[in-house]
Amino acid sequence: MPDAVVIGAGPNGLVAANLLADAGWSVRVLEEQPEPGGAVRHDSGVAPGFVSDLFSSFYPLAAASPVLAGMRLEDHGLRWAHAPHVLAHPLGDGTCAVLDRDVAVTAASLDTFAAGDGAAWERLHGVWDRYRADILDALFTPFPPVRAAARLALRLRGAGGLRLARTLVLPVRRMGAEEFRGEGGRLLLAGNALHADLAPEAAGSGGFGWLMSMLGQTYGFPVPVGGAGALTAALVHRLRSRGATVSCGHRVEHVVVRDRRAVGVRTAGGELIPARRAVLADVSVSALYGALVAPEDLPDQVLADLRRFEWDFATFKVDWALDGPVPWRCAQAAGAGTVHLADGLDELTRFAAQIAMGRVPDRPFSLFGQMTTADPTRSPRGTESAWAYTHVPHDVRGDAGDEGITGSWDAGERELMADRVERHVERFAPGFRALIRARRVLAPPTLQALDANLTGGAINGGTAAMHQQLVFRPVPGTGRPETPVAGLYLASAAAHPGGGVHGAPGANAAHAALRRHRLAGLTRAQRALARRDRAGDRR
Repeated sequence: MPDAVVIGAGPNGLVAANLLADAGWSVRVLEEQPEPGGAVRHDSGVAPGFVSDLFSSFYPLAAASPVLAGMRLEDHGLRWAHAPHVLAHPLGDGTCAVLDRDVAVTAASLDTFAAGDGAAWERLHGVWDRYRADILDALFTPFPPVRAAARLALRLRGAGGLRLARTLVLPVRRMGAEEFRGEGGRLLLAGNALHADLAPEAAGSGGFGWLMSMLGQTYGFPVPVGGAGALTAALVHRLRSRGATVSCGHRVEHVVVRDRRAVGVRTAGGELIPARRAVLADVSVSALYGALVAPEDLPDQVLADLRRFEWDFATFKVDWALDGPVPWRCAQAAGAGTVHLADGLDELTRFAAQIAMGRVPDRPFSLFGQMTTADPTRSPRGTESAWAYTHVPHDVRGDAGDEGITGSWDAGERELMADRVERHVERFAPGFRALIRARRVLAPPTLQALDANLTGGAINGGTAAMHQQLVFRPVPGTGRPETPVAGLYLASAAAHPGGGVHGAPGANAAHAALRRHRLAGLTRAQRALARRDRAGDRR
């Protein structure tokens, strides 16, 4: 009997399993798909010789994560690669905003839009440099991050703390208007905010856009050499070296609860797998509370709150094998690993508004990845392995493109939408479509079929909007990995701090399980003393 069963071999599940194994626990990981990785996998399914990441590709949060840094995955085969530039946002007139790991290069790019905007960027970067360590500590530790928040508050006292807090909760449109005279800096912030589901007018989108921009400025948007799955392979290798087991092709159907405590799981094949100490679930919140745990084992309020849970936007993705480099009108975009495609801030607002109205966007803002530019191993010399993803509504009520896309995402609709994405790329890279050797289309249902956590094609485990973060994630009053069932922990992006490949939800769940086990072994007096010590640490 293992000490812990981990449901799901995505990055969070694998991080949790590694930390439990480090503590001496016996661990078994169960994964529904035929291979581990969740949304961190690659294949050669588009064309021979071309490596394509199935889901995520660029990993600034992984590069910044103290959780992953502590695992020394480089000792288990992981290597990182960077494109010459982190990100580019070209416009139809040929101008281009560039984010580079050299802050002077970024600043010079923004000065081409308006004199002085480079200095404004450097000021924003200076704020990040001063508070980066405390911000990352608060981001990657369990909620509430009392000690990290206290340190940050002390450092901000008398240093414009309230003004900074105001800036970070601003909508990114307003933040950009206050900080920059030209459009370049505004576009870098707003495009990065839309890496989540935060429209330019959404509260807090300024802070998210600033965070993603500064992560890129400091750490870049690195990629694992050889494909996204190299990150998964390193996590699995490390885990197995500690004696843990990863079993693929095993779908967990039910969490077994006795006397209000999780004691194991039952697979779809009928196998009952007991867990001596804990069950950790790297699954979506709807799967955990809507399927795996019986309703009678949950409080009525949790079930009621689940009905109000909001997903992030659905995702539509196209992978390409290209016979040559992308012919960008703006030459600077050729050196960027990630390219944002929208012709100005108003077009970003228009795109987000169409999704809010349930309409498939006619000019789909796209994140475009140039994988061979970032990692030359991804395709033969002189070619490019590329992808783009955009967002669409979960509930399609109309097609802003007037092609009759209904959201059924049958073969015809997949091709129509892929063509639309390609036409959008052509606006910024004339001749792009002539380079396509092969393509693969991943519509929202396809993404969910490949990873059940990506419900309806949502890739962040739930909206990043303020009403579903911190103590509101995944439902009000939680914010931590503990669940209403003793011994059961939520270890997915549905828990704080949310989406992105950084391992924090898995780490937080593992630490919670270890802490609970240690407390269970203490006497009542020792538990009271431990609680007082923790309270003192928080102060």
